[in-house]
Amino acid sequence: MDENAPTTGPHGQLLPRDARVLIIGAGPTGLGAAWRLRELGCENFTILEANPYAGGLAHSFIDDTGFTWDIGGHVMFSHYEYYDKVFDEVMGDDFALNDRESWVRMRDTWVPYPFQNNIRYLPPKDAADCLVGLIKAQAADAPSFRDAANFGEFIDRVFGEGIARLFMRPYNFKVWAHPPEMMNKHWIGERVAVIDVERAVRNVVEGKDDFGWGPNNQFKFPLRGGTGEFYHRIAERLKDRLRLSTTVERIDAARKVATVRTADGKMEELPYDAIISAMPLDVLCTKIVSDAPQNVREAAGGLMHSAGHMVGIGLKRPCPSTKSWMYFPEGNCPFYRVTYLSNYSPYMTPNQTGANDTHYSLLCETSASGHKPVDPATVVQDTIAGLENAGLLEPGERDDIVSTWHHAVEYSYPTPSVDRDDRLSVAVPWLEAQAIYSRGRFGMWKYEVANTDHTLMQGVEVVDRLMLGEPEHTIGIVYKVTEDGREAAGHDRPSVAGSGEKRLAKSAANPDTSSDVAEAELGAALGSAGSVKHE
Repeated sequence: MDENAPTTGPHGQLLPRDARVLIIGAGPTGLGAAWRLRELGCENFTILEANPYAGGLAHSFIDDTGFTWDIGGHVMFSHYEYYDKVFDEVMGDDFALNDRESWVRMRDTWVPYPFQNNIRYLPPKDAADCLVGLIKAQAADAPSFRDAANFGEFIDRVFGEGIARLFMRPYNFKVWAHPPEMMNKHWIGERVAVIDVERAVRNVVEGKDDFGWGPNNQFKFPLRGGTGEFYHRIAERLKDRLRLSTTVERIDAARKVATVRTADGKMEELPYDAIISAMPLDVLCTKIVSDAPQNVREAAGGLMHSAGHMVGIGLKRPCPSTKSWMYFPEGNCPFYRVTYLSNYSPYMTPNQTGANDTHYSLLCETSASGHKPVDPATVVQDTIAGLENAGLLEPGERDDIVSTWHHAVEYSYPTPSVDRDDRLSVAVPWLEAQAIYSRGRFGMWKYEVANTDHTLMQGVEVVDRLMLGEPEHTIGIVYKVTEDGREAAGHDRPSVAGSGEKRLAKSAANPDTSSDVAEAELGAALGSAGSVKHE
């Protein structure tokens, strides 16, 4: 029997081992797919990357002064044994293991995470408003969060007026750059809505600190080179199949030919048997796949996203804090999150002694959209002023700033809009019928499984589906045959959705319910209602 002959598996026609596979994007998804193909002995693949570097949104930059900057506050938790094994293989012992320490800054004070368990740090009236609203929201006769039509109603019905007004609504608008009424509630997972009201009340009355640490209270981080070092090392193993500075200009799905612009500016046609794409789904369907039908173009073209501005502030001064990252819901600063990036590894600064005794760095993240415009020309100075307003820079500390870094990304967060799943159910099955598999943070457009471990595994799992006939687990989409004989996509909440700490959110009705959710974007207020992690 020919070992390269295709066979039929439970998840469709399998590709032969020598199938021509084009991988668009050398971020975690594309690198994960390529790594798995090589592991399976499939060598007829090519990775096409438009940038002159690998890593995508997980790349890291070193500025002229010697500071290392990530594109956002990445930390490395993992749901997957496979991901952990890849990390161990390429990184060895070259990583730091950090304690997680996160806070919320509001009302001129630091509130320990999780927010609702530590509202005693707020002024008395604010604390009372939060408790009263929480109790009313959780009352037996209150409207159920299960009937909420969107994320805005979900916030109000779960957290109540006080927490919604003070934290959840302003914070989530700063993160997503869209009103919460435009977002669905399904990306959260309904299990996370249980909140321990009694615990919140007791902490206020008894003056008790409750830091809510879960079992995963530590995270890994590459010792040198930032988050991008992990993906740089993967790319080095695959460099014979990696083409940088190569842009996909057009895909003819009927002919199975991709037209690319090479690093030297020439146009080249590449035939393929399958494509694994991590480019934004809306761009893929509206600008790249030339023969996509109108309904697919319209479905993908209506997906929403936000842009992001990453601003790094490097200071020549010993680090004044042990904090990891902090949340900022208030309007006195443009950013929603700040990370003491130098606390992740001392080698993130020009000081290479292994201690934060001469320099430290702050990575600040600001979102942008048509609903929340940001001026790129002033965002660095606005950020510095915001750091002063928020108490992170002391008076006169501007003089210690020795580096500023600004990196803008057009696609930062895939917004889980109210109609997102309906749009995906049109675009994704049609692409797959053309042997184009859109995966990754913006390829699948599912933020709930868009951290770097999720996205790497999306690449791995789609290869296992195509080569081994195994089901994909991470994407949370099940394809069903409808009455007209066509495949339609049904959306399930993946068992691996969410990240970071695993907490138990118990209720009398279901004492064994466990829950998790992606971190900062739902808000640090979730606390024991769900685990939180950001990427």
